[in-house]
Amino acid sequence: MAGSTPPTISFIGFGEVGQTFSRGLMANGATGIRAYDLLFGSAAGRRLEDAAQQIGVDCGTSPAEACAQAEFVFSAVTADRAEAVASEAAAWLKPGQIFVDVNSAAPSTKQRAAKAVQASGADYVEAAVMAPVLNPGLKVAILAGGPRAQAAAAILNGLGMNLTPVSEAFGGASAMKLCRSIVIKGLEALMVDCAAACEAWDVKDPVFASLHATFPSIDFHALAADMRERVATHGIRRAAEMREAAEMLAAAGLEPGLASAVADAQQRGAHARPAEGA
Repeated sequence: MAGSTPPTISFIGFGEVGQTFSRGLMANGATGIRAYDLLFGSAAGRRLEDAAQQIGVDCGTSPAEACAQAEFVFSAVTADRAEAVASEAAAWLKPGQIFVDVNSAAPSTKQRAAKAVQASGADYVEAAVMAPVLNPGLKVAILAGGPRAQAAAAILNGLGMNLTPVSEAFGGASAMKLCRSIVIKGLEALMVDCAAACEAWDVKDPVFASLHATFPSIDFHALAADMRERVATHGIRRAAEMREAAEMLAAAGLEPGLASAVADAQQRGAHARPAEGA
């Protein structure tokens, strides 16, 4: 983006994704980033406001106020809030703004969100984040969909992002992500339950040795520990994502029970995590 003015950017939701993206965008020349989070102004939101101050992001008093001047509005909330946030944003979005929905929601959810946003005259870009954001940061792979996906990717990739347009129709990018998630989150749930059962019967070593004989490229002790930590840390968010996968399956006339069971297992794994300081 040499020789051009970086676009103005705002975030609705300032959790892990909002903070990570803001930090990376500012390091690559973005200025004047603003954010709004539902927790701002509360005792629980103090940590988020402190993080915004440290990064250099201004906190808005409402989504409309925080995003009024933004060319790009990123919705980075939770899967169960994605459609509601898009519908609420339609009341104050205006033509010329691009609403980038990075939430892990079902294709049908994204399609309804797109319809709401487009009714305001703003543009909607479906964005499916394909990996946890902390390690790759701004370079995390994102699949993008919608008529404006190509144009948005050209601008945002100039600021260090990694958007790959995959479809001009809404829903395809999210379908690709959630179909993959059925395997990834399902494997996590299986490994957590397998390890717990092995520990209960004191048979972890022989069971993992047997699995290794079948899949010699996998260190099952390391995999079980890694997946248990992932579920403990991110299980609530992963559970919401898998409920969206279940919705996707049901909408296609497929049985959603397995995806729903994985969601329940992810949620149980997160709740089993010891409290901080315990």
